[in-house]
Amino acid sequence: MGSNRCVYSPLKPDELQVLRGQYEKEGDFVGVQTKFNYAWGLIKSNNRGEQQEGVRLLSEIYRSAPERRRECLYYLALGNFKLGNYAEARRYNESLLQHEPANMQAASLQSLIDDKVAKEGLVGVAIVSGVAIAAGVIGSLIFKGARRR
Repeated sequence: MGSNRCVYSPLKPDELQVLRGQYEKEGDFVGVQTKFNYAWGLIKSNNRGEQQEGVRLLSEIYRSAPERRRECLYYLALGNFKLGNYAEARRYNESLLQHEPANMQAASLQSLIDDKVAKEGLVGVAIVSGVAIAAGVIGSLIFKGARRR
């Protein structure tokens, strides 16, 4: 798995709990770094709800702390990728690659996004083709039935 390892390996529950505890302890005055660390841990999770919360927190950081945008881009791309939001993932990742064309993590994520989109696109084409064929068969049966009358 190598460079793709970070996409699939969640933190241990106690590691995520440490980040959650720090985030909750800071409450209304949570620091940007604490929020970022917690969001990072949530995005690495295999739990969809935690991934969504991680993307939400990173989006807040992205909007409110312009100086932190570049470091948010990769994890926003990764979080959206894991959630199946491939267009959003691609948008964030391409933005990062514009700033850092030699970023190997982003390049690796881009190929994962492209692979998923291609696979899902082929599945979508197969589904649409199957529906079209079924509609054609049903239409021809109806037409033949109408001609016999």
